[in-house]
This record gives sequence, structure tokens and C-alpha cells, in this order.
Amino acid sequence: MTDVYLDEKYIGTCENAKQVTSSIIEERRKQKIPLELNINFNPEYNELSIHTCPGRVRRPLIIVEKGEPLLTEEHFEKLRNNEIKWQDLIDQGIIEYLDANEEENSLVALRPKDLTKEHTHLEVNPISILGFITSLVPYANFGQSSRLNRGSKTQKQALGLYTSNYLIRMDTDINILQYPQVPLVRSFMHDIVKYDKHPSGQNVTIALLSYDGFNMEDALIINKGSVERGFARSYYFRPYNAQEIRYQGGLVDEVGIPDKEVKAYRSEEDYKLLEDDGIVYPEAQIREDDVIIGKSSPPRFLGEMEEFSIAANTRRESSVAIKRGEKGVVDFVVITENAEGNKLIQVRLRDLRIPEAGDKFASRYGQKGVIGRIIPQADMPFTASGIVPDLIFSPHSIPSRMTISHLIEVIGGKVGALAGRFIDGTTFSAESEPDLRKSLKTLGFREDGTEKMYNGITGEEFEAKIFVGNMYYLKLKYMVANKMHARATGKIQLLTRQPIEGRSMGGGLRLGEMEKDCLVAHGASLLLKERFDSDTVKVPICQKSGLISYYDARKNKLMSPIHGEDSDISYVEMSYAFKLLLDELKSLGIYPKLKMEDKF
Repeated sequence: MTDVYLDEKYIGTCENAKQVTSSIIEERRKQKIPLELNINFNPEYNELSIHTCPGRVRRPLIIVEKGEPLLTEEHFEKLRNNEIKWQDLIDQGIIEYLDANEEENSLVALRPKDLTKEHTHLEVNPISILGFITSLVPYANFGQSSRLNRGSKTQKQALGLYTSNYLIRMDTDINILQYPQVPLVRSFMHDIVKYDKHPSGQNVTIALLSYDGFNMEDALIINKGSVERGFARSYYFRPYNAQEIRYQGGLVDEVGIPDKEVKAYRSEEDYKLLEDDGIVYPEAQIREDDVIIGKSSPPRFLGEMEEFSIAANTRRESSVAIKRGEKGVVDFVVITENAEGNKLIQVRLRDLRIPEAGDKFASRYGQKGVIGRIIPQADMPFTASGIVPDLIFSPHSIPSRMTISHLIEVIGGKVGALAGRFIDGTTFSAESEPDLRKSLKTLGFREDGTEKMYNGITGEEFEAKIFVGNMYYLKLKYMVANKMHARATGKIQLLTRQPIEGRSMGGGLRLGEMEKDCLVAHGASLLLKERFDSDTVKVPICQKSGLISYYDARKNKLMSPIHGEDSDISYVEMSYAFKLLLDELKSLGIYPKLKMEDKF
């Protein structure tokens, strides 16, 4: 007997589970039971699972019987002539939707030529095994699967034109690529998703070449001339806002230049960019800590005695200032009301980002890297026909990652640029590599994509032929300007007296266990003394009891908590976090005794 489960609930048992499964599938195809039902028999656990619950991912497959697909050329003809629709194929039992569980009992062929008697289903199109973003990757069947996953991830992180009305929107943390282009090598999905309406990359000339070690470890070398002509420039937008909140007792925030009597008044210099209404003017040049919205709030605590207190009646300063490490130009100012009817001021900051060393780039195949160096155009290598690459990519990134699709796109992009056409790179049905080679040869170039190149500094010809062509490159949202962080002294936490966390708060840079090992390995272990004493403290310790002593102000002496003044007390330097641990142990009733070595 086989246990039967309906939507994960036990409903009984049945005999001959395989026959039951096949008869239910047959009835479903005849539409005698709902099409949303999926069934799966697991012989290992002797379980029959039936699923009708919502939220399952189901996908269409062509039904195969005796090694032949039920979808024939006749159906294709009727579809082309609009005599039948997709739903008709489902109603006729030619196509059915399977979920992940029912797929376990199926054998799915990728192409009609792969079909055998054992196959139960055929893919509608081989590309349907890929997701939406992954199907945008051209020649994906020539790349490694893990790289393909990374490739689809990097496409989501690429800068582009996410919407055409970005100038009138107040979105958080937005990047807009200037001069975005559509790719020369593309998949048919680019047309379906209207990629030309929101492109997110640029076609560049790349050369596979090692250049003085500046592009080792996945780094890229960028042509300074390309950057000056507009390559990978982007704008970074960040909104700031303030609202006049109403409090109990009729008190309200005031947007305007705060009075000098206001508590925590900054200085006149800090409010220099504000106009009479307390709001910054558009196109003002802003640096960190500049006030862009002047505001004052009522006193925090209201009690019975407050009317007699002068200090309590003063308002406090609560202006909005630019975050640490940010700069830019005021792009857009909006004065409106929020849902509660409070006055709302929104200011958007704009910052031009020109590519710099450390900015992250990627191809569509998971080949990501940061700019290692930006080199003047005069020093860049050039081809015999005078072509200077925009980007130099390291050849060492290819063998271990096996991203052959990366190399094919270089040839495809070269053919597309020379012939003035788009190259179809749809996975499983792309323009083949031999055809691209033939096209390249007819265009007057070597069929393998290599060219004779010359050293830009010495003018000498390189011994090897260099692989050069066109490629669609993406600028990713991870830029050095958003990551740069340094600190000398600054805010500390009240409890542990250690530096606070976070770049925006002006926090410290944490040295972990591995960073410590690196310093020791470099022979710079004394540097750790400086690095790890951010919370150093000198504590008086009683040598008899091993406990922290205290200072008695009346006797003007250090006292031991157990032995009083009759004890030998020494100062010991330790981390304040360790002193805190000792205090917490004492609060648990544990006696943390410190044993000290001789002072000599």
C-alpha cells in the first residue's frame, strides 16, 4: 500500500501507485480533473503526492508519446494563421504544465532530435530552461553554469536607464548611465523585453592582453581617451527630506533658518546656502555637513515645571545636513504635503561619477573586475589599422573559468560592428561560430579574431597576435566613491568605549582575525599594539584579591574591595571591553580573580 498526500496532508492509501498516477495524468489531459493539479510518485519513500496549492512554479512542456511529440507541423501552421491559440493546445492535451514535483517522474528532451521511447516530454524551446535575466546572456550554452549565474546577477547590478522619467522621481540611491547603448550581440529576448527602452551597458573595443601587471587578478585597464569621450560616465542621485511634524499640545516643527537662540545652533557659515524659506536653492554646489534644509523643533520633554524654566522653552536645531563622504549639486527641490497633511520638503542631490581606479565593471558572463589603471591613449597598444582598444582584459581570466561565450562575443561584436548589423546570440539557436569566422574573413580580417598590435609606449610590434574585438560591457553600481572610508579619531560607543560602526556614521575600520594574521605574517606585529587599543584603559588592581580597586575620595586613597587600604595596588593596562566582561561576571556572582606576574 502507498501513502497518499494531498497538499502535504495525509488522506489515505492506495494500491498500484504507478497506475493511479498515470490514470490521473490521463484524466487531467482529458480535462476531467483540474489542470492545476500535479501528481508525483516517490518510490523511495513509497509516497504519492498530489498538489493543487497556489504559489507553485509550473512550466509548459510538449507531451511526447512513443518517442513522438504531439505537437506537429500542422499545429504550427494553424498557429501561424491564427486558427488556433496557445490555450487550444492545452485544451487538446498537447501541452501541459508541470511543477517541480511532477518533473521528477518525467524525462524531458531538449530538442526533437534527442527524443527516445523513454522520453515523456519535450521542451517548447531549449531557452525556457533559463530564467528571464539569464536568457538575455548571448551564447550562454558555451559558458560554465556557475559563471552564468554570476552573469545574470551582474546584469541586475548594471547601471542603465531604469526609467525615462527619472528626473521627476524621488527614488533612493539611484544611478543613471550616460550614453547607454543596446548590445550588438543580443538574444531574441532583448526584443521581447524592449531592451532598447532601458539599456544598461556600452559596446567597447576590448583586447585580451597583459599590460605591465596592471590588469592582473581580474583588474581592467581603461583607455583615458575613452573616458574623456564619455565611456561609463554616470550620475548618482540621492534624496534628502524633512517634514514639519505636529506634536501634542499644538507644537510644530518649523522649516526656516534657525534663530541664534535655538539649542545646538551651528554657525552662520553652515546656513549660507539656505534661502529665506530655509531651503537650499537648485544647482547649489554641496559638500559633506552642509545644511540643505533648515529646521527647528520644539523642546523634547514637556512637564509641569517647564514654564518656569528658561532653557526648557528654547527650541532645538534639527536641520537636515549632507551625509558624511557625499557631495554633489542640488538637482531638484519639491515642497509638498504628505498623507498626514504635514509640509514635506524633498531635495535631490546629483553627483557626476567619472570612472576611476577601483570602479567595478563586468561582461555578461560573470567576468567581473575593477579598474586597475586608466592609461593615456598615447600609451595604449594599437592595431595595424590604428584601432586603440577602450579596455584591456586579462587573458588569464579565461582558462580556469571556461567562459568561451566571452570569446565568441568578441568575434560576434567585431562582425556586428564591421558589417553594421546585430548578431543573434540566442542560447541554443545562435548564429554559429564558424559562420561568424567566415563573415570576419569576408570583411578583410583574420577569422580567429586576432590582429597585429604595437606597443603604444615603444612603438614595437608585439610578437604574439592579439585577440581584439567588440564587446558589451556593464558598469556596476559598486563604485569607489560610495566605499571610500577612513577615520582618525571620532565617536565611540558608550558601553564598550570602542569606535562606532558604519561608514555613514564616521565609524572605525575593524581589523578582524585574518587582518591580524596578515600583519603578523608581514612582520609588523607591533602595529597590532596600536590597532587594537582603541578602548585601552588603565585599571587599578588589588594584587591580593585580584579584583579591580576603587578610589575613596574621603581618604584620598585607592581601596581594595576586600582588603581595604591594607593591600598592594598596581595599575594594569587592558581593553575596556575586558574590564566590562569582569564587571558582568561579578554581576552574575562569579569571582574573576586576576593573577599578576612579578613586576620585574
